[in-house]
Amino acid sequence: MRALTEIRARRGTWLLWAKYSAASVVATILSQAAFALCYWFGTTPLIATLVAWVTGTVPSYLINRHWTWGHRSPSGRDLLPYAIIVVVSAVLAAIVTTVTDNLVQDRIASHAWQTAVVSASYLGTYGVLFILKFVLFDRYVFAKKPAPASDDPAEERTPVAT
Repeated sequence: MRALTEIRARRGTWLLWAKYSAASVVATILSQAAFALCYWFGTTPLIATLVAWVTGTVPSYLINRHWTWGHRSPSGRDLLPYAIIVVVSAVLAAIVTTVTDNLVQDRIASHAWQTAVVSASYLGTYGVLFILKFVLFDRYVFAKKPAPASDDPAEERTPVAT
């Protein structure tokens, strides 16, 4: 019986991971396209990161809250920690893309290649944060509240006849 419970728990974790990954793919495609377009048309890496962040964060939050973790109604309890995590991620991405932009300006003449390299640094930042964000979302942002424990341990083990 314990083995069956463990198998179900693993299956649930893998399903959660797969849903989170799918939501991340959607958000990544949207934000990466927004970043590359903004940067291509001459915005600074900071502005491109901000536009890309907004473009990807909104669908990511909605998909993860509803589909991945199954929360049906919005709550301030998950919104604030989610916002903190994604804002810190955006700040890190802005730093990385700005540094990358400064490095490529004098070293790469082609604007197309500059766009590709700086966009790759944006993507790489979120790639590095991917697992950390999953853990934080799962443990702190969308964590299920534990069922209230009964004061009587026998009551928890004994089925009630109906």
